[in-house]
Amino acid sequence: MKHREKDGKPSSHPDKSSRTIPMAIMFIVLCGFSFYLGGIFCSEKDRYETVEDAIESPKSIAAGPLQIKDVSFPECGLDYQAYTPCTDPRRWKKYGLHRLTFLERHCPPAFERKECLVPPPDGYKLPIRWPKSRDQCWYRNVPYDWINKQKSNQHWLKKEGDKFLFPGGGTMFPNGVGEYVDRMQKLIPGMKDGTIRTAIDTGCGVASWGGDLLDHNILTVSLAPRDNHEAQVQFALERGIPAILGIISTQRLPFPSNSFDMAHCSRCLIPWTEFGGIYLLEIHRILRPGGFWVLSGPPVNYENRWRGWNTTIEEQKSDYEKLQELLTSMCFTFYKKKDDIAVWQKSSDNNCYKKLDSPDNYPTKCDDGTEPDSAWYTPLRPCAVVPDNKYKKLGLNSIPKWPQRLHVAPERVTDVRGGSDGAFNHDDSKWKARAKHYKKLLPAIGTDKIRNVMDMNTLYGGFAAALIDDPLWVMNVVSSYASNTLAVVFDRGLIGTYHDWCEAFSTYPRTYDILHVDGLFTAESHRCEMKYVLLEMDRILRPNGYAIVRESSFYVDAVAAIAKGMKWGCRKEDTEYGVDKEKILICQKKLWYSSTKQTS
Repeated sequence: MKHREKDGKPSSHPDKSSRTIPMAIMFIVLCGFSFYLGGIFCSEKDRYETVEDAIESPKSIAAGPLQIKDVSFPECGLDYQAYTPCTDPRRWKKYGLHRLTFLERHCPPAFERKECLVPPPDGYKLPIRWPKSRDQCWYRNVPYDWINKQKSNQHWLKKEGDKFLFPGGGTMFPNGVGEYVDRMQKLIPGMKDGTIRTAIDTGCGVASWGGDLLDHNILTVSLAPRDNHEAQVQFALERGIPAILGIISTQRLPFPSNSFDMAHCSRCLIPWTEFGGIYLLEIHRILRPGGFWVLSGPPVNYENRWRGWNTTIEEQKSDYEKLQELLTSMCFTFYKKKDDIAVWQKSSDNNCYKKLDSPDNYPTKCDDGTEPDSAWYTPLRPCAVVPDNKYKKLGLNSIPKWPQRLHVAPERVTDVRGGSDGAFNHDDSKWKARAKHYKKLLPAIGTDKIRNVMDMNTLYGGFAAALIDDPLWVMNVVSSYASNTLAVVFDRGLIGTYHDWCEAFSTYPRTYDILHVDGLFTAESHRCEMKYVLLEMDRILRPNGYAIVRESSFYVDAVAAIAKGMKWGCRKEDTEYGVDKEKILICQKKLWYSSTKQTS
């Protein structure tokens, strides 16, 4: 957020001979002004009441570490077990139905923020460990009967005893996701040789497609909106599969341009041909040149499927032709098709986009005022983002294959202020040493105790790269207020998202095993109140999960004091360099249950 100063001219002092003010009026004005100043002072005092109570004195900033008194937080009510502050169904009625905008992010105002600890469901157990978790999870951890009843015939999942089982079925792959992926690989050989590494699954169900691709070294962001019953993203993360809450509606997805190698929709119910194909234009933006878009479900194979879609063959034929026309206009070429699966490829040749220069063609090119990577509350626009000609190694067939691309400095690193091949390589080496030190401090890293990891303010994804051989995955978060380095993260073959930590993250409670913080409070404390950031960390951290907080010595004790009030246990450790100006907190969230009994 940029603050603007008011632009005003200084007023001249009034001439006493031309204007007289009775003493009584002057007295009233002065008293009122004094009261006004007092009000400002008091309101500011109230605003920073926690800081006033917590910080010993302003001199402490210069004299030593930030000191905070003991704090404690109450439990949230049982109806907040699945609380997602910025996608809260309780607030949906405030927003419109058009293009499902109510499902987008709408964070509560400051005065509605919750200052409580989100309880687990009654009967919650520590999650089943990977890789068993891909096929089963505890029912009490995600106690949703509705999805079991509605989707059991599609083999998404089924309830047996105290567990949900995931057979790997789906609407368009009744024979199992493995067979579905095998068919897809025959159409796209790049899925087998390291050419394709990152993917996005829009309308992901319970993320069985993304889960299966992990066996093929393809890392998928599974995307689905918050809903009242299905909790698709919560199931995905409980299984240990990368996922995030989101929807293509009126705003761009929180990813940079030209980043994913593949995008997938399996009967995801997104109306691709409506609103001028604006949703397809967003897929076009986030796919790198040469990337693939895979569609299974209506209107693909309409000739044989239309009877089961509650439509007519004429309607489905028209929809398919319109889809083809829109994709062609956006410089996609038809690649291959087999039965229910159709594949298109985004052009690697920028000459295709010359046709968009004509004002009579649709879509037009996005003008220079639209930043291609601007993707945090950025409205969708009915225009095509054309890849910059200065990039010669951005296309799918130009970047190194996986795993070589992980440690090769991407071309886009030079777009980062201070970025260079040397800076990238230094960061890569630095994080190898840091990860080695972290494993000494926290031996659980690298074992089956740790699966879902978040690096809350990464630079180039160095922490994730250093852990690449461990049985875990990392969601790399780049602040929407920091330098745009997320494109570099994706070019390495890693995944991540933009986010502003003054707000809640797009995930369910209890979804990460480790949250890693590297200087976040030093960088963002002028904007984001530490208490709310830590409460958000508590919300998304699993019971018995860990927070690794790497901070300046000024903040470490304050973080520990607040963490104690959240029922965390913390210990302070030296960094690998053993310097006093920076310390590491290793904190563990305790498993606790609500003191209020749940009524059936």
